[in-house]
Amino acid sequence: MMREKLIAIAREAGSRILDVYHRDFQVQYKGDHSPLTDADRASHEWIAQELHALDPGIPILSEEGRDIPYAVRKNWVRFWLVDPLDGTKEFVNRNGEFTVNISLIEHGYPVLGVIHIPVTGTTYYGEPGVGAVRIERQGEQRWLSVQQPSDDAITIVDSRSHPSAELESFMERLRHQYSVIHRISKGSALKFCLVAEGAAHLYPRMGPTMEWDTGAGQAIVEAAGGKVVWLDGTRVNYNKENLRNSHFVAKA
Repeated sequence: MMREKLIAIAREAGSRILDVYHRDFQVQYKGDHSPLTDADRASHEWIAQELHALDPGIPILSEEGRDIPYAVRKNWVRFWLVDPLDGTKEFVNRNGEFTVNISLIEHGYPVLGVIHIPVTGTTYYGEPGVGAVRIERQGEQRWLSVQQPSDDAITIVDSRSHPSAELESFMERLRHQYSVIHRISKGSALKFCLVAEGAAHLYPRMGPTMEWDTGAGQAIVEAAGGKVVWLDGTRVNYNKENLRNSHFVAKA
C-alpha cells in the first residue's frame, strides 16, 4: 500500500538524519546562505533512491535536486516534491523541530503528503478527500480534523526562524477581530501539523518558503478538512516557473 511504503521511506530518512544529529557535523552554506549538512544529503539520497524504485516513471523535485529547468518540468503531470530535511536551521540549533517532507503533486496540487519528525518518531500522513492521520513511534494512530476558532479567541502558529514585518501587520488585523490570540512558534513543517490536528487554527506565512517546504503540509491540512490558500483566497499550487512561494495561510 502506498501509504505504508511512503511512511517507511520517510522514517528511514529520519533515522539517517539522526545518525548525523547525534554526532559532530559540519555545516556548509549554499548560494542563498541557507545551511547544508551531511544529514540533508543522506536523507535526499535515500529518498530519491526509494521513490525511484517505487515508480521510476515519476520524476522527483527536491530541495537538494532543485536545478531542473522549467522547460523540462513544466510538462510534468505528476511528480514527487521532497524536502529531505525541512528546518536545517532547527537541526543545526539542535532543538528537534525539523522534519522529512514528501508529497505527490498531480496537475499542480498535492494529492498526498507525509511529514515525519525524526526526534519524536511521529509521522503525519494525509490524502485530500481521504483523511489525515498522526502515527506515533509505537504505531498508535489518531485521525485528524481541523478545529474552528471561537468567536473571540484564536490560536496562531508562526515561524520560529522567519519573523517578518508583514506577519506583524497581519497579526494587528487579527487583533481587531479576536479579543484573545494565543501564539505558538514552531520550526519547519510542524506548523502545518498543528493546524491539521486542531492545536492551532491558523498558520499565516508572510515570509519566504519554497514549494518543497509546503507540499506535504498542504496535503495533510487539506486532508484534515482545512485549506491552504494564497492571500487572494485561491488554493496554493505547484510546479510554478519560480519555485518560491508567495505569502499564504493554512487554516481550519
